[in-house]
Amino acid sequence: MYQNRFVLCSAAAVLALAIACSKASETPTSPGGSGGGATEVLPEGVTLKATAPTVISPMNGAQPESLTLVASKAEGKFNKNLKLSYQFQIATDSGQVVSGCTQTVDPDPGAANVTYNPSCGLEFDAPHKWKVRARQGDFVGPWSAEASFRTPSGGYIKGNEVFDPLTNGKTAGEISGPVQFIPGEGAQLQAHHSFIRYRLPVNLQGGEFSMMIKGADEGSPGDKSKVFSMQEGPDEGDITDDDYRMTAELRGANYGAPGSVTFRIICGDGESRDGDRRQVNFSSSRWYFWRFSWQTGSARLEVKVDSPTGSTIYESSEHTGSHPYRPDPHYMYLGAPIGRAGAIDATLPGGIYKNVWASSRPRPNFPN
Repeated sequence: MYQNRFVLCSAAAVLALAIACSKASETPTSPGGSGGGATEVLPEGVTLKATAPTVISPMNGAQPESLTLVASKAEGKFNKNLKLSYQFQIATDSGQVVSGCTQTVDPDPGAANVTYNPSCGLEFDAPHKWKVRARQGDFVGPWSAEASFRTPSGGYIKGNEVFDPLTNGKTAGEISGPVQFIPGEGAQLQAHHSFIRYRLPVNLQGGEFSMMIKGADEGSPGDKSKVFSMQEGPDEGDITDDDYRMTAELRGANYGAPGSVTFRIICGDGESRDGDRRQVNFSSSRWYFWRFSWQTGSARLEVKVDSPTGSTIYESSEHTGSHPYRPDPHYMYLGAPIGRAGAIDATLPGGIYKNVWASSRPRPNFPN
């Protein structure tokens, strides 16, 4: 009888030990485990034990002037010190995810929220949706609730940044002289005295001024003509000897070597610096990407065929000394105002402009 009780107790002890070992062997299925040995059943597609971020703005169909997505940060459910990144996703109103608009960003450690400035091409003035989730490597947390917004109508001047598509029949700048909006293409400067002016509330001391141009070529009437320019305001004195002159030039049919490309910049120190002058054969039916970039000490002009990633047909860089380029106020132009040399040296007429960008930030993708 005693032996039977001993066998029974031994069996119970073995069973209890097996159950205990089984529980101890269970491990979390994703980072951020509780350490208590319990397995949490996660929703389908979720592999990270973290909270969902909360969308802050834009939401409820709001239409911001410029698009920045803002959400609260997530945290690990059991490990509050998880280092997380955030995956943002933008979709059309019908729910189709927009190509290139799913991006993962690292948050500013000192900020209360996480932000994302989309650089993907979005249709202007159209309803969209967005959401965000935390991730750690390949592990992903739950999505936030989805928020609705309307994309900007297109075009803004904000601080020292200009975004102006011009393909939507309007401009964020100020028009002077005859300018025609061509549907689906952009704004055409039709005369030597035509230009579009951008007045920056804050000067841009380093960055880029870039755009797409079609139809400005060596066959257009003009001499030392300008395709775009910058100067110091407010009275818009003669741009030729302005203390902060910048002119990107394409010589017209009246010049001895039509199609010559060059630039000139004065950085407030009275010294003119010129880029290399080289003849380029342009086609009036093709788009060309023009970009002028600068920082204290250097300036550069480049021209590419078809797109910002096309082949380079002109590039020239110049040292600009130690004086920063800091016009106050800072005016930018598509084309150029008339200087002392007269209209023939101002805007090269006929050019169609679109997708204008000026900023210290990288150029975003435009819808067209």
